[in-house]
Amino acid sequence: MGTISHAITTSKVTLPRIDSNRSYGLQHLNSRFCQLKSSRVAKKLCASAETRKRSPAVDFNDPDWKSKFQKDFERRFNIPHLTEIFDDAVPIPSTFCLKMRTPVSEEFAAGYPSDEEWHGYINNNDRVLLKVINYSSPTSAGAECIDPDCTWVEQWVHRAGPREKIYFRPEEVKAAIVTCGGLCPGLNDVIRQIVITLEIYGVKKIVGIPFGYRGFSDVELSEMPLSRKVVQNVHLSGGSLLGVSRGGPDVSEIVDSMEERGINMLFVLGGNGTHAGAEAIHNECRKRQIRVAVVGVPKTIDNDILLMDKTFGFDTAVEEAQRAINSAYIEAHSAYHGVGIVKLMGRSSGFIAMHASLASGQIDICLIPEVRFNLHGPHGILQHLKYLIETKGSAVVCVAEGAGQDFLQKTNAKDASGNTVFGDIGVHIQQELSLVGVTKN
Repeated sequence: MGTISHAITTSKVTLPRIDSNRSYGLQHLNSRFCQLKSSRVAKKLCASAETRKRSPAVDFNDPDWKSKFQKDFERRFNIPHLTEIFDDAVPIPSTFCLKMRTPVSEEFAAGYPSDEEWHGYINNNDRVLLKVINYSSPTSAGAECIDPDCTWVEQWVHRAGPREKIYFRPEEVKAAIVTCGGLCPGLNDVIRQIVITLEIYGVKKIVGIPFGYRGFSDVELSEMPLSRKVVQNVHLSGGSLLGVSRGGPDVSEIVDSMEERGINMLFVLGGNGTHAGAEAIHNECRKRQIRVAVVGVPKTIDNDILLMDKTFGFDTAVEEAQRAINSAYIEAHSAYHGVGIVKLMGRSSGFIAMHASLASGQIDICLIPEVRFNLHGPHGILQHLKYLIETKGSAVVCVAEGAGQDFLQKTNAKDASGNTVFGDIGVHIQQELSLVGVTKN
């Protein structure tokens, strides 16, 4: 329709993860800054910089390098719009207004409410400044630099919010919601809010696709009608009202199903693999010239989505992780020369491990994928553990699942979402601890 509380004036919304192979022009960050990695944004940008090599290098000798960098950044983060595909798309006044909490009805003129005095819409040209600090030197604490001189370069991203004009008539919309991948705290909250906001716009046909993308092809799985009444209390329950699964049918089969069901607005809640599928669905719809909006809602407790301060479920993951840390601390503290090892989720990002370690105050060593480390040698982890045992009598280590993979034998194994299956770094460290003669917990 245009917007659903965020920026849904687009034909698709996909956000990059820090471990994706796509390039976003951030690979020229100052090397000292990337070694420090003192902030969440720093970690994301550096991880992005280290893994993206496809863009041509910036020639800092070019007097126009700054403007070229800015244009390249804007191009890479441009959000596609429905009008780019359909030139004849005619905008209509938005049916969304915070003053109108009840669904749009036929009592309104032409079916739409009129509220010219409400100034709650976002202009399409609104932008948000990504960086707010002008660092004078790359040696400044937390400095985020693009060139060696730490030149101030403005980087703007689209501002989210409801638009004054929309491109779908609510009475013609059949919206579908699908949750894919693993479970994440807050899934039902997001489903609930999407449904309620759609009804505020005036959408009457809202359905849920059961068990991820699988629900588009499995004839035994029927779509679930959704309404405010259905989802009113769903946020009080865990899991997903719609169920989840990994993988699914071919993209063409999914789009065929969408055409058959009359779905012209798809909300996809998932992580990296799920959004890769959402982008493929968008591209297939674009290829077929089907007027469909595919909206991505990033779902990851790992908090590893570029340009997002915090993804839903992250706080809960950090809170629950502290329970394991507290248990490990008690075990290690109660044993003679005990070492507790806590391995936390996060794949290629260490945000959960880092935040849980800081919040608990009981972690002596935190190992994350963004920072390389040595196990052996005078400055290795094992030597430091030996020092902790001698001085404190015990120690607790928190390690993210993707950390230290260089020490493990690599395999070609993939999970159902196509992600590489990591080796168990926690077990490896436990085995290596025999070198310092300590108790493992």
